[in-house]
Amino acid sequence: MFQEAESDPALSQAEFKKIESHLRVQLVNEQYKHINRQDRALLIMIAGIDGAGKGDTINLLNEWMDPRHVHTIAFPPPAKADHAYPAAHRFWMSLPPKGEIGIVFGSGYTALFEEAAKKSLDADKLENHILFVRRFEANLAANGIQVLKLWFHLSREAQNARIEQREANPSTAWQIDKSDLRAQKKFKSIRRAGQLIIEATDAPHAPWVIIPSADPQLRTVRTAQAVLASLKAPIAKVPAFHDPAAATSLKRPVNPLDKLDYSATIPKQDYDTQILQWQNRLAVAMRQKKFRKHALAVVFEGPDAAGKGGAIRRVTRAIDARQFNIMPVSAPKPAELARPYLWRFWRNVPSKGRVAIFDRSWYGRVLVERVEKLIPRPTWFRAYDEINDFEQQLTKHGVIVLKFWLAITPQEQLKRFREREHSPYKQFKITPDDWRNRKKWKTYSTAAKEMFSHTNTPLAPWHVISANDKRHARIEVLKQIVLALEKAHD
Repeated sequence: MFQEAESDPALSQAEFKKIESHLRVQLVNEQYKHINRQDRALLIMIAGIDGAGKGDTINLLNEWMDPRHVHTIAFPPPAKADHAYPAAHRFWMSLPPKGEIGIVFGSGYTALFEEAAKKSLDADKLENHILFVRRFEANLAANGIQVLKLWFHLSREAQNARIEQREANPSTAWQIDKSDLRAQKKFKSIRRAGQLIIEATDAPHAPWVIIPSADPQLRTVRTAQAVLASLKAPIAKVPAFHDPAAATSLKRPVNPLDKLDYSATIPKQDYDTQILQWQNRLAVAMRQKKFRKHALAVVFEGPDAAGKGGAIRRVTRAIDARQFNIMPVSAPKPAELARPYLWRFWRNVPSKGRVAIFDRSWYGRVLVERVEKLIPRPTWFRAYDEINDFEQQLTKHGVIVLKFWLAITPQEQLKRFREREHSPYKQFKITPDDWRNRKKWKTYSTAAKEMFSHTNTPLAPWHVISANDKRHARIEVLKQIVLALEKAHD
């Protein structure tokens, strides 16, 4: 594939001017159609041989289009603050909304290229990197991000000539740094790594386009043509990524709600003693220096009136208010709908030393959105893998993910609904939606059953707790949080 790019003939000035005039008109027109449709975002990932003129080409592309709707994203080496979050955090935060264009230098391929360029390849590590990138790009494409990947290519001779030319000119010599010279020496390994990765990660929904870069005019034209083709292309259909283990588990689904002892209770006197003990242990665990290497993400799910708010208050009572954030999850806002589903949760991922508490969570996609038929089946079914990937990235970074399902019986829910209707203090908690949701109890139970089967992973297991007795539920929640923190500190 690279040989063709190296042998492409240069464009004459007359040819370039003719093509340029036509391309500029097409590009800006298609850009505004893209802005008005707002059915997707376009994410252009830039990679390739150093010295191939990637920056110059993107600057010119900004001139040819309306730059107000083009976001150029360059990731310098991670700062200290960046290390407080999972590596993917700053990438997710930079994703453009629908109708906009994002141009990413380096992108998530940096680590992959470094691994593939090593003299001694670790095949397993490289394969894991590749699989992650493929899943990630499928996730983006399925969630309204159109992905275009451009590899700017030069032959070794053209790269040497480009560097010598820039070094000879005082106005451009500053553009050559040590990394360019290192890349010049490692041309062969970089070329090999590029070919390997392009072949492994090229897909209809996230294609690679090779940009011949020896001739600046041809490079500009081919880049503009690739962007234009992406703006015109229909929304790509993304194949589902199936997890064989999850598919097997569905054949013999285990529903923890079926075996739950709803009669579990704690006498008030014992509760008063135990809650202070567990809150004290939680306060001590949160003040440990070792916690600065971790973060805590606590998820609360379950039926309406299961006592999630009360459990959250008992947890936060033991934590410094400056150390935690509570995210009550409701219907997404327009800015959130304009980006991939998990974007708003990535925004609230806790940094090291902090706690994020989610009152409802990313599981809304496979619960309420599924039950209410707000999304088609392929979307919520695909979300199982997206969620597992998300949680895996958190836990690998040191985030302790605790997921609680507070379970009550239909009879207990009805009792609490009626109490809320007659309580001046709790009337605001009961809404027509609560009564409507109650009519779909069986449908929600089915959704929860499948959710447990797909997302009860060793790294982020579900804790299903009987909450017919609120005191018992609060103690169990505190207990599981404390034990998880103390285990992480060992």
